[in-house]
Amino acid sequence: MADYQTFDSGNVVLQSGLTYRGVKLAYKTYGKLNADKSNAVLYPTSFGAQHTDGEWLIKEGSVIDPSKYFIVVPNMFGNGLSSSPSNTVSPFDRGRYPNFTLVDNVNIQERMLREALGIERLALVYGFSMGGQQALHWGAMFPEKVGKIVAICATAKLPVHTHVMFEGVKAALTADSSWQDGWFATHPVRGLRAMGRVYAGWGFSQAFYREELYGKLDASSIEDFLVSHYEARFLKRNANDLIAMIWTVQQADVSRQQRFGGDLAAALGAVRAPVLAMPSETDLFFPLEDVRREVVLMPDARLSPIPSVWGHRAGNPQSNPEDAEFIAREVKAFLAA
Repeated sequence: MADYQTFDSGNVVLQSGLTYRGVKLAYKTYGKLNADKSNAVLYPTSFGAQHTDGEWLIKEGSVIDPSKYFIVVPNMFGNGLSSSPSNTVSPFDRGRYPNFTLVDNVNIQERMLREALGIERLALVYGFSMGGQQALHWGAMFPEKVGKIVAICATAKLPVHTHVMFEGVKAALTADSSWQDGWFATHPVRGLRAMGRVYAGWGFSQAFYREELYGKLDASSIEDFLVSHYEARFLKRNANDLIAMIWTVQQADVSRQQRFGGDLAAALGAVRAPVLAMPSETDLFFPLEDVRREVVLMPDARLSPIPSVWGHRAGNPQSNPEDAEFIAREVKAFLAA
């Protein structure tokens, strides 16, 4: 049985101009909503993740403590639980999937909160990576509905260099012979293994590999790490869903909507909520300098880099207590201010 709920959103006209009929947003809640509904926290999923992947952070004493907050985790479209290529029916299957942007994701999340849970305002939106991108989108799109924002290892507009990186990831995956007419006809084991190896070079920093810190992740060698950590991670995912999420992240730009007309400064200038931006000092996906350039465009944003050699994964430190402690300390101080 599913451990999550589903919000039936009906027929939705997406940013692409296509209509997705019968949109379903999968979400899970933790904790209890208080009487005045002032303790709601949104915790969106990141690339390739489902709500269970972030549950390690939802615990007593954590920055998002379920004994204190009512935490809502919406699964991003394309992740296999919400509407995705793997659960879309004809004629929008087999290479005809109408992709969702982050703007589409946030618009439907807002409806779910309001229509299914009766929540009009969030105390906090907390996100890592693509989850952090969604958090920043929330601040610009619904400024009156967000109390505070924590964006870990994320930018509101995908850096061009990261777009190119995803082109490499996509090329490795679609080189598999299973890729036919914009669709994987069978599970592309070779392509998924190749994708994992390309991704591994970006997920962690040069110093992480130089210092052989993969040993802290129960890897006995670099080859063991690539197979057990990265190949294994992607082999369990649906490749068509991964292609959809690559499309989503490559389109990520909060200013690409009618109200902002492509003006990133205007979009980020619309964010009213205090923002804590926490890039990793060694992140290759969302480099510190790209985050810094966005922070200065927001009225009330603070930059607090994570001093880590764990690269992008410093922002998701399930197996990295030093970075987890630093993030928790900074976030708790930010929320208490």
